[in-house]
Amino acid sequence: MSPLPIVTQVSAGGVAFRQIEGRIEVALILVGPYSRWQLPKGTINPDERIEAAAQREVREETGIETELLSLIDRIEYWFYAVKSGQRTRFHKFVYFYLMRYLSGDVADHDNEVEEARWVEIDQAIQMLSFESEKAVTETARTRILGNHLSSTDLDRSAPGKLSP
Repeated sequence: MSPLPIVTQVSAGGVAFRQIEGRIEVALILVGPYSRWQLPKGTINPDERIEAAAQREVREETGIETELLSLIDRIEYWFYAVKSGQRTRFHKFVYFYLMRYLSGDVADHDNEVEEARWVEIDQAIQMLSFESEKAVTETARTRILGNHLSSTDLDRSAPGKLSP
């Protein structure tokens, strides 16, 4: 029996947040046949910078424009799937960034996503399907609440500067 092929995949996405009336909300997406709530993320295109891919994927999957603030974490995992008719082992790396909402509407997500919505951050942590994404979102919450962002970063997401 021949060994399974191994494919390395690199994806990027983020915790896109906004602050409204003292609440922190993050954009989540509902995807897949199992209706999983996830953070927006996707595969990096050839010759695309990781940061650019993260912003593009968030824009495509949530319909919103963001400003990239900082890397939260790089997670890594293995999974199996069928590729070209053959069972394949994938080694996946996902870069998650903290992103501040600038404009757009979550109703404008692409057709890969069943639904995108703003969710209060503590509720989002409960809703997320994967423990690694829960941990990434908890880190984002700590950074936002712990003033690891400058006051300018936080002021730009004030309620008066947001569209619904």
